Amino acid sequence: MQHFVSTSLLATALLATGAAHAQGDPGLVALINDYRAHPDACAGRPAPPLRAQATLARVRFGPGAFPESVLEQAGYHAASVEVIGVRGAADAAAAMEAIRKPYCRALLDASFTEVGTSRRGEEWTIVLARPLPPVTLPGQQEVGREILGLVNAARASPRMCGERSFGPAAPVRWNDALAAAALVHSRDMATHRHFAHRGSDGSEVGLRSSRAGYNWRQVGENIAAGQTTPKEAVEGWLDSPGHCANLMNPSFVEMGAGYDISRARMPGFVYWTQVFAVPR
Repeated sequence: MQHFVSTSLLATALLATGAAHAQGDPGLVALINDYRAHPDACAGRPAPPLRAQATLARVRFGPGAFPESVLEQAGYHAASVEVIGVRGAADAAAAMEAIRKPYCRALLDASFTEVGTSRRGEEWTIVLARPLPPVTLPGQQEVGREILGLVNAARASPRMCGERSFGPAAPVRWNDALAAAALVHSRDMATHRHFAHRGSDGSEVGLRSSRAGYNWRQVGENIAAGQTTPKEAVEGWLDSPGHCANLMNPSFVEMGAGYDISRARMPGFVYWTQVFAVPR
């Protein structure tokens, strides 16, 4: 009997509809949940049962693509995923026996909440996953003001940004034009699902700020993606030497910020932009 696992490169997936001859197996799901309720010597604690998820059971994997991307193409947006395969198992009990010890930690991982299993003859696929949670954020003004408060709290204390030392800096004030420029870029990143300072139209932060009506002498930009709260976004910038240096730069006197949430191709993924500037 052969078994294999991947959390990185897998295949282009096909939905197993008709011609694929794959079928879900509720018996294996029941065995996995029984194991989660009564773990053995894996040193794992009991874990809540996994919900059977039809999409996870329908997707087929072969060599070639990231599991997250494969699932996304099938309409399932995963925060985390692990795929386990078994060959040569005549029934669900044999498949469970094959994965019980080698993959006990994955099977008992409480962060996974959903499961799909399928078989094609004696070949079995088990997909453990946690879907992306829905993201709800307040309006742009409220989020922007929260970011402003967090930034000014950080600027009030000395800080190391990588190997660069920054003393306390005066607070920056909010600017609506800079916030508009930030929002334009966050929306662009969310729409095109790209993460870069250069916009899809080739624009940089200086041009976007000018387009928003801001006459600047110096300008800087921080971007982030994937964080679900303003606090997480600011903490991420402070942990990055270059972004931290922008945030602590004593020359900057005004700031704006904006976010957008991807509505397609990984919906719920948040993109953040923060623009600092010195006016003319």
